[in-house]
Formats: sequence, structure tokens, C-alpha cells
Amino acid sequence: MNRDEPLARIAFAARIIEWRGPAPFLFAPLPEELTGEILFAARTASYGWGVVPVAAVIGQTAFTTSLIPRDGRFLLPIKLAVQRAETIGVGARIKSVVTIVSRAARSHQGQ
Repeated sequence: MNRDEPLARIAFAARIIEWRGPAPFLFAPLPEELTGEILFAARTASYGWGVVPVAAVIGQTAFTTSLIPRDGRFLLPIKLAVQRAETIGVGARIKSVVTIVSRAARSHQGQ
């Protein structure tokens, strides 16, 4: 595998939830059946604390963030700029694609 190739590219649909954890408070829960694939990729992508850095796309908006582990699954934090650009609120249905790359690829890309 080329170090610049993604470890995982995951497409999913979710209903936006609010969680008073770390800001931005709105999150897209990834389906539990994807947890194993994310954990496998996280072995070479995560920088610790269980979070997994990703590049994400919702609608026409691309952004970077980190998946947060919560109750046996992962949550995709929806940044305020993404919420505004895509008119996303609690209960909205979204489709997203998240890409997980290795730590080596991120440092090679300057991230």
C-alpha cells in the first residue's frame, strides 16, 4: 500500500444529534457496524485518546476533524462552518464520506 493511499473511505448516512460533549455540539453518529473498520484503520491513523483524524465531506463542504469514540461507535463532529454552509441542524439527515489516512501520510501532506 502506498503511504498516501487512504486506510479507509467510508460513506454513511446519519441523523444529526446534539451532545453536550466537546464543541461544536452537533454530531453525525456513524453506524455501529462500521466501528471495526474504523478501529482497524485507527491503529495507524490515531494520535491517541481514541480519536481518529479524518477528512470529511457533507454535501459540497469538505473539512477535517476527528471521529470521537462514544458508546461503542464513533461520532463525526459537525463544525459550525459546515452546519451553516449545509444548513444542518439537530435531526437533519445527512450523507457523508470520511477518509482516514495514516499518520505518515498526514505528515507527508503537511497536515
